[in-house]
Amino acid sequence: LKLLRIWAMASPTFSGPGTMYDPNPDSRPPLLRTLDLDGVAEYIQTSKARRIICMVGSGLATTAGVPDYRIPGNPVHDALKAFNLSDMEDVLDMDQFQKDPEPFYEYCRLAWPSEGKYRPTLAHYFVAMLHEKGLLLRCYTQNTDTLEELAGLPSDKVVAAAGNFSSASSLTGQKVPAAELKAALDQGREGWQKLRDKYGSLVKPDLVFFGELLPERFRRLSAADFKLCDLLIVMGSS
Repeated sequence: LKLLRIWAMASPTFSGPGTMYDPNPDSRPPLLRTLDLDGVAEYIQTSKARRIICMVGSGLATTAGVPDYRIPGNPVHDALKAFNLSDMEDVLDMDQFQKDPEPFYEYCRLAWPSEGKYRPTLAHYFVAMLHEKGLLLRCYTQNTDTLEELAGLPSDKVVAAAGNFSSASSLTGQKVPAAELKAALDQGREGWQKLRDKYGSLVKPDLVFFGELLPERFRRLSAADFKLCDLLIVMGSS
């Protein structure tokens, strides 16, 4: 496991969200005996961390084989090049989507996490193990692949900050079964056009586009969870 950053917060003196462990021994005794994975493991094993939050990013997804559409050389990026976008991130731009949904729908067709397409990594199973031992408060993920749940995490323990492919909605706010959207996309342009006509607007997975607010569930749970967190582990993201 590659832990890019680890924050340990002292729950007995924790004064609120964002309060960080002070590494200065003159002002506060260190929480970890050693500042490495062994130190973190010891901290957990001695029952000092009982409300762990994991925050995971794209490093876990790409390790599992999920292609990053922004990086040249993978099938998703190469397929999207055909649309001559000025910036690959325009794929997740609402104005671009409403103007021409085909690039985003092509991205969905290629990236949709169908059963057996991608497998969880050891890092995903590590988070699931924390849950099994009753130590995980929540897993916050910026990934859309749902591999956290495939590894065994119940949905109430996962907060998909950027949304995922497990649900879908029309642009007018009507809920649409994700399986219905996927079936329409598999039929190509004719399929998504029929779906648009059925619901009165374009339909998309509940992914967060650039410039959109994060889901209400993220805002609500993060406000409560981080007040209780006694160990924060960040993996696969800077």
